[in-house]
Amino acid sequence: MKFRIFAILSLIAGSFAFVSCIDDEATDDVIYNQDLAEIQGYLDTTSIVNVKKVYDSNYGVTVIWQELSGSKDTVSLGDTLKVNYVGKLLNNKVFDTSIEDVAKSEGIYASNRNYQPLVFIIGYGQLIPGFEIGALKMEVGDKATVFIPSLYAYGKQGTNGIVPIPSNAPILFELEIISATPGPRR
Repeated sequence: MKFRIFAILSLIAGSFAFVSCIDDEATDDVIYNQDLAEIQGYLDTTSIVNVKKVYDSNYGVTVIWQELSGSKDTVSLGDTLKVNYVGKLLNNKVFDTSIEDVAKSEGIYASNRNYQPLVFIIGYGQLIPGFEIGALKMEVGDKATVFIPSLYAYGKQGTNGIVPIPSNAPILFELEIISATPGPRR
């Protein structure tokens, strides 16, 4: 009798797991499409300098350049980048920055933090995927705004920083690629 009850409970649990996976996938698609609509709504109602625009249909990431350097110094996987950034919610509330003056003016300054450009190796998963996708499309010296659906940002978990990022929130990063040191090529 115990075996039969266990088998039935296991079957029921397995059914819920299967249904849960389908719902999660459907929910992810709904959230992704809502994010794209929210980003488009932001772009439709906000004036942003636009000298070049690229939309990555694989990830839903939009990159809009405010300045093109013309340096021809492209960014490749494995490069070490030095980047100034300002991260914002789509209501323009700054949640993080590498620039001290911006942190102070936005009320998120932390005296124990060393404000300086972010240095990271691109393609090693050190940052959220959308940040890296956007940076890979830029050249050294470019300034651009990268719009990122939540799936490629902070996802369902969001963050609990000074300015929390809500669950499933699309975000944007204003990026300036200061330098790219070539790394090993894959």
